[in-house]
Amino acid sequence: MPSDSSFSPGDNPLFHAMAQARSAAEDFSKLFSDMKLPPMLDMEALLTAHRRNMEALSAANRVALEGAQAVARRHMEIMQQTMAELTETLRTVAAAGAPQEKAAKQADLLKHAYERAVANTRELSDLIQRSNGEAVGLLNRRFAEAMDEIKGLMQKAGEK
Repeated sequence: MPSDSSFSPGDNPLFHAMAQARSAAEDFSKLFSDMKLPPMLDMEALLTAHRRNMEALSAANRVALEGAQAVARRHMEIMQQTMAELTETLRTVAAAGAPQEKAAKQADLLKHAYERAVANTRELSDLIQRSNGEAVGLLNRRFAEAMDEIKGLMQKAGEK
């Protein structure tokens, strides 16, 4: 077996591995020194913008929830009104005399009930649309503000 002194640096596998590692580290360093990293953003401004995003989302959810509650309340009122009208309708039809009079009364009451149902549906639809429009409006305004903030942050970071 040859002694350690008989090996030249070119024959030593550890020497080759160390040389390759050194070369890779130099290449890696050169790669990153040539690379232009984006400037750091103002983290406080970024966190403030994120907080405003969350506040806007919370406000939009609150508006949507309040709108849903208003729709549910109005729907309950409509149901109570419909039940009261149904009771009155049954009394009116029962009080009618001749079959032709009953048929005419039923037709009038059915027409009235249909018109009420269409009006109630339209009213509920308008309530939903108004509520959703307000919630989406809040989100749209915040989105536009956020884009302006990001643009400002990027410009500020580029000036550094």
